[in-house]
Amino acid sequence: MIETLALIILGLPFFVFVTNALFIRYKLGSTSGTSGLLNVSGMGICLVLSIFVIFNLDHSENKYVFSWISINNISLDFSLMVDPLTAIMLVVVSGISFLVQIYSIGYMHGDKSYTRYFAYMALFTGSMLGLVISRNILQLFIFWELVGVSSYLLIGFWHERSSAAAAAKKAFIMTRLGDFGFLFSIIYLFNIDSSYLQIPVLYEAILDEKISSSVATILAVGFLIGGIGKSAQFPLHNWLPDAMEGPTSVSALIHSATMVTAGVFLVARLFPLFQISEIMPLIAIVGCLTSFISATMALSTTDIKRVLAYSTISQLGYMFMALGLGAYTAAIFHLFTHAFFKAGLFLSSGSVHHSSGTFNMKYMGGLKHTMKYTYYSMLICSLSLAGLFPLSGFWSKDEIILSAYSYGGFLGNICLIVGLVVAFLTAFYMFRAVTLTFLGEFRGGGDKELEDLKKKNLPVPPTIEHVHLGESPKNMVYPIVFLSFFAIFIGYLVNPVFSKLIFIDKHLFGVFLEKSLEIFHFHGSHSFDFSIALISSFISLLGILFGINIYKNKIELKKNKFFKSINSLLDKKYFMDYLYEKVITENIFYEIICSGGEWLDKNIFDGVNVHLSKLTGRLSFKSLRLQDGQIHTYSLAMIMFATVAIFIMVLLG
Repeated sequence: MIETLALIILGLPFFVFVTNALFIRYKLGSTSGTSGLLNVSGMGICLVLSIFVIFNLDHSENKYVFSWISINNISLDFSLMVDPLTAIMLVVVSGISFLVQIYSIGYMHGDKSYTRYFAYMALFTGSMLGLVISRNILQLFIFWELVGVSSYLLIGFWHERSSAAAAAKKAFIMTRLGDFGFLFSIIYLFNIDSSYLQIPVLYEAILDEKISSSVATILAVGFLIGGIGKSAQFPLHNWLPDAMEGPTSVSALIHSATMVTAGVFLVARLFPLFQISEIMPLIAIVGCLTSFISATMALSTTDIKRVLAYSTISQLGYMFMALGLGAYTAAIFHLFTHAFFKAGLFLSSGSVHHSSGTFNMKYMGGLKHTMKYTYYSMLICSLSLAGLFPLSGFWSKDEIILSAYSYGGFLGNICLIVGLVVAFLTAFYMFRAVTLTFLGEFRGGGDKELEDLKKKNLPVPPTIEHVHLGESPKNMVYPIVFLSFFAIFIGYLVNPVFSKLIFIDKHLFGVFLEKSLEIFHFHGSHSFDFSIALISSFISLLGILFGINIYKNKIELKKNKFFKSINSLLDKKYFMDYLYEKVITENIFYEIICSGGEWLDKNIFDGVNVHLSKLTGRLSFKSLRLQDGQIHTYSLAMIMFATVAIFIMVLLG
């Protein structure tokens, strides 16, 4: 039964995609409201079925297999894997997608490509569901690439905007760099044993010690590179902030619960392989660097969506750090809670833009009085992201910080310090955003920004619209309120304190998730340290108070030389864009590699061909003179060639 439900969950979004793309768009028109209703219905069914799966999972291996590729003795099967990790991801992906589809009906209303938008959203959701449900690594990679293609279509949805088209290309190219590592590991694993591409078979091989630590390390490096690209980890993190050029609803779906979590999911799915490798500390270090760097960059940007984008990268760094420390359940639990409050924040930013006509926080302010539902929802989600007790973000963040503390040693202490610093920075920049957006007086919105840009003769971003203050439509507000509800209560699924809280057993989430790695007798961190929780909460509260105080009282930090230089560095994104676009792409790739290739082509390859053709022509011309029609000339030539031939034969023996 579970297998049948899994197939329906996988197939339904693709059915919606085909129906929207081939029928509704051409039969009912590109702006037909039917496409939105079809998406909402389809994702709603997927969510209900996913919840049914999670409550009826018997924890035995559930699979559906049919022959996919069969060449000689090599056979690859199309198979589905439904274990606790899959079940959790199904609920996250289908749940967030369902709420975003409802929101999109209002947000995308009036768009000339309304039907195309919903077709792309269905394709993307189906691709992500296929990724998390795959039992075969090659099959997982195919859906992995399909996620990349559909994200390219969604990020560049408004492709007539040059910035959107550039952002889509940047995201596609940078994630492809990571995919080379993923593909390398697949090929390497296939050469070892093609059956190891089946994840349960790979698990058994690891358990039976058929894969050595050195082989596991090579494989893990490739898979990690793939995860770094997809989850926007350092140094392949630059694409994600630019991906905000897509519709806000797209940002909410892609950058909270789906595409960017694919890398975390990959490491979690292959966690036993990573554990026997030698790169676990590397994963933690990558997570630390990513988390800190992106958190600092969120401090200087004035675009509310970019603040949330940097926040997403930072929280993904948290998850990678946890995985590197062996805190498997803590990482996935943070992925789970983060999906809800981050989706709520992205949708809130879209609601704010709908009212103020801008994403620039400099021109917002005072929206608390006109957008009460959006304000309180964003406030709750921000508090959850900041990790304030007792909201959901507190429980998952505390699990990760506690894991770093328990790990100990140099690496554990570094992760602990970075985790606490990032907690402060997260609280600071989020309440900087809340203060600038909702508190104080309204600063003119899109109309004022448009006026200022025209005075300075600067280009006008296409995102600027006219102000129409007021709460967003109900189909936009309801998903935000619903997500804020989860931001309050969903954290209690970890329940590390009480033996039973209402109907929630102690460590319910962790105990359930651990059954994915039951054969390895894996157990995550289930302890609760009051002192660590108190310290992290105090640091988060301090960040909140600093963020509100500085920006409510309009304290100019930029006037200080130190803060001014720091702000300049952050505005330039640590020169990472300069490194990729100027140094690597322009100077190294175009000026050295491409120019060098062009010189070789013209002067070496083409030169040799030109000289050979000239030499052949000259020899042909001269040989024509020998053909004078005289018998004695031909006889002399034959004798000479015969003599040379006999001489060579004698020399060769």
